[in-house]
Amino acid sequence: MAERTISFPAKIYKRDKMRPYEFILFVILPLIPLAVFWFIPMIATFVYSFTNWDYISPTYDVVGLKNYQDLLTSSDFYGALKNTFVFGIGTVIPILILGFIFALLITSNPKAKSIFQSLLFSPWITPMVAMSIVWSWMFRPEIGIINRVLSVFGINGPAWLQDPKYAMTAIIIVTIWKQAGWAMLFYTDSMSKIPEGIFEVGDLEGANIWQRIRYIYLPYTKSTTMVLLIMNLINSIQAFDQISVLTSGGPAGSTRTLLYLFYQKAFESFNMGEATSVAIIIVIITALLAVVLLRVQRRFND
Repeated sequence: MAERTISFPAKIYKRDKMRPYEFILFVILPLIPLAVFWFIPMIATFVYSFTNWDYISPTYDVVGLKNYQDLLTSSDFYGALKNTFVFGIGTVIPILILGFIFALLITSNPKAKSIFQSLLFSPWITPMVAMSIVWSWMFRPEIGIINRVLSVFGINGPAWLQDPKYAMTAIIIVTIWKQAGWAMLFYTDSMSKIPEGIFEVGDLEGANIWQRIRYIYLPYTKSTTMVLLIMNLINSIQAFDQISVLTSGGPAGSTRTLLYLFYQKAFESFNMGEATSVAIIIVIITALLAVVLLRVQRRFND
């Protein structure tokens, strides 16, 4: 019986140019939403930042760099910048640490993994506004559960949301409680991909839990740590809901961040010119932060 042979084409031809309908389908159409919801609003924001538009009048005057000059010489701006920095550092580092610890606890107890993940991740899927309302009751000085628990240990709890010394701390606590479970999921997935042979070598060498963390878990999750660092820092700049519900930027501006300063200037003072200048500065800070952290991540990976 003769063997059957399969013939293959001797040469594969490739098209270098896209056809017009392919260009429209795969390039133009995907760019339309990006242009409508990102490029055009960004251009409009940049233009309005050089005007004195009050958000209501159909006309406005061009004032040049006055909005930026007023903003950069305002104590409110530097106070909001400081609060943004404090909020970012105060939330990002604990979120990473707690997410890492929770992931360690879950990986060390595989039988209860699904239960622990559900409990720790449930705050993340809870709407921030609804959660903040509940926390506002918990933070109440006299009847709130937090001060009641502190009183059991003989601690006189403060007026969390009314005292400028503790208001930012309260917002940081709420944010950490919501986002730590989200970081835990990333770390759990990263730890599950560590080769089992690494742990076997560690067992042969008699490595304890601290040595495992230092020489196995931390090196193998460093990429996840950098990704979470970038995402959480950007999220901290964009935080708004919990601040609006819990303190409305107060008391005495102690929780007013850059994004909340934008809201106050735009929708309370109706000064859209200064508000858009704040928005431009937020975009610049976010872009610079992302570039710096991405470069650090590349060097870290190398």
